[in-house]
Amino acid sequence: MSNDFDNQSQWIRRLAGEEFEQAFRKGFWRSVLGWFRQSDNQLLPFEEFRKALPMHGQYYAGMQHIPLEKIIGSVGRYNDFDRAFLPKQRHTRSRWINVNMANLQDIILPPIEVYQVGEVYFVRDGNHRVSVAREKGQAFIDANVIQFVTDVPVDEHTNIDELIRLQEKTNFYKESGILAIRPDAQIELSLPGTYDKLLEHISVHRWYLGERWQREVSYAEAAAGWYDEVYLPLVNIIHETGILKEFPGRTPSDLYLWIIEHLWYLREEIQSEVSFQDAAWHFTEEFSDKPLKKLWLLIRKVARVITSGVEDASSRELGILPEDMLIDDEIQNQNSHSANADEDQPEG
Repeated sequence: MSNDFDNQSQWIRRLAGEEFEQAFRKGFWRSVLGWFRQSDNQLLPFEEFRKALPMHGQYYAGMQHIPLEKIIGSVGRYNDFDRAFLPKQRHTRSRWINVNMANLQDIILPPIEVYQVGEVYFVRDGNHRVSVAREKGQAFIDANVIQFVTDVPVDEHTNIDELIRLQEKTNFYKESGILAIRPDAQIELSLPGTYDKLLEHISVHRWYLGERWQREVSYAEAAAGWYDEVYLPLVNIIHETGILKEFPGRTPSDLYLWIIEHLWYLREEIQSEVSFQDAAWHFTEEFSDKPLKKLWLLIRKVARVITSGVEDASSRELGILPEDMLIDDEIQNQNSHSANADEDQPEG
């Protein structure tokens, strides 16, 4: 009887070991495929996630039957497993095999412990149990859940960069108050670390309006002025010209920010004023993944601006960059008429 038990135990251990090797190889090839596809295959570390996301407290939510596919990270083992909880490190082998042996013998293991944030979970204890369960095709697992409270929506597709971006977006809307002033405003930047630049633009516009009106300007007035006079006109040009399609995956707000900065470069380069339209076309020609074949038109436009006699850019202050990009309609029309008249004249 003892020999039969030992033989069975050895057989189960051997089978559990073989299944670990299968899972390990699957994880390796999944990482190779992810590298070729440039897709994120990493478990999210909870502490990094927590730093990127504002949380307002926590509470014990009890023992629950949670979906395994919603577990996207770990508190301490995020380097040992991939996003599908396939093993990545050989040192996990012994523990993985022991858990799998219990599974093969129908031994009930205690619930895992997880942190819940939004719709997703991070394993506090039980990473190997999650790994074995997912490899066996299990859909749910028992877990003691501690829930963290946050205002930012989080699901299994969320990554840290996206969390940072969402938090920066939330801070921008709160600090600028733009939605209270312009409820239809849709300002969506695709990269983290860029919303602060928009707040700088509003601050600069506030100074500019104070100089123009010779009085103290409230932040709400500045935000409304920036949106109406600087941001929206350029975004409208981006839509009208159709240049957004030349930058897949980017937003009108991304292009607004890049074209504004590019406009300063053009001013410094040609030492003259440049319109929103010209800067937009030039930026597209320089940086688009699919360049437009309209460089000759841009050259004519820029040449027209240079010869139109507008104020020399060198006399303007760099600190009021967004406002310097604005060209008075009357001056713009005069320049256009002047350029057209020059074109109508016969060559001397």
